[in-house]
Amino acid sequence: MFEKIRENKALKIIGKVLYYILFVLVIILLLIVVVQRVTKNNISIGGIRIFNIVTESMVPKYEVGDILVAKSVDPSQIKVGDDVVYLGNKDTFVGKVVTHQVIAINEENGKYTFHTKGIANDIEDPEVSEDQIYGVIVYKTHILSFIAKISNNLQLFFFLIFIPAALLIVIKIFNIIREKDDDEEEDKPEDKN
Repeated sequence: MFEKIRENKALKIIGKVLYYILFVLVIILLLIVVVQRVTKNNISIGGIRIFNIVTESMVPKYEVGDILVAKSVDPSQIKVGDDVVYLGNKDTFVGKVVTHQVIAINEENGKYTFHTKGIANDIEDPEVSEDQIYGVIVYKTHILSFIAKISNNLQLFFFLIFIPAALLIVIKIFNIIREKDDDEEEDKPEDKN
């Protein structure tokens, strides 16, 4: 019975498709985590950056663990109400990447400064200059946000990421061993008794 299942072409194709989908998802997750951790979000590809929400300052719009995509824009294109990502350089914001909403804009001699505030915050942030701005939020990635939330929960990470990755490795090893056994079977001389 198992031999028939193993030889079924449709099941082989479905198995390979599922294997490669799982493989690609694991690789994407690892790449995102590595790029975010290693570069501290200092990499921009085509003006696009990916950020992770770490506080509740933008609840209910963004939850802790959400992954957001920001696009670099000319400061003159930023409007009141836009959600921007910037590198803080004053007070408790020094060195922190912040995602907050623009509440006012000043322009003087072609230079822009922005007043920002977290939706859930009562207090406005220190003034943000245009050179601090990484970009405007253009998209919240639901799938990556889900994966990020899973990876931050050790038990969920173990069951939904580590186990599938380990399973991929075990399947690959099993396939290599099976192919080797099949090759050895074919190479054995037939017994002519």
